[in-house]
Amino acid sequence: MAVLKVTSVVLAMMVCLAMVSLVAGTAGTATFYTPPYTPSKCHGFKDDGKMIAAGSEVFWGGGSPCDQVYEVRCTGATNAGVPHPCTGRSVTVRMVDLCPAPACQGTIDLSQEAFAVIANPDAGKIKIEYRRCVS
Repeated sequence: MAVLKVTSVVLAMMVCLAMVSLVAGTAGTATFYTPPYTPSKCHGFKDDGKMIAAGSEVFWGGGSPCDQVYEVRCTGATNAGVPHPCTGRSVTVRMVDLCPAPACQGTIDLSQEAFAVIANPDAGKIKIEYRRCVS
């Protein structure tokens, strides 16, 4: 059963990456959080890996986004501290937690490792484009 779930997530990520240039994303902002990544709203104390995210109320208001996969790309800076934070890459993450208001400072709170793929962590908060990957 675990192998089937991992295979499904990997397949969803591959489909998402293949569609990156075909579908326009939704604009938002991203921040990051640091380990430990447990407990999570979706899976309690289960280790969900490192390419994960916590969604703001934007995601949770309409229902649980648990295990939905998103492709996220940095589009620019939100502050003067790091004027060009983007790496030019995108990252695929699985939604596993809630980033509750008012503490949540972005649309998506990425794991520290996922944030570092798309932007310089010194930026702290970046502008992004994101899209849900359909499996």
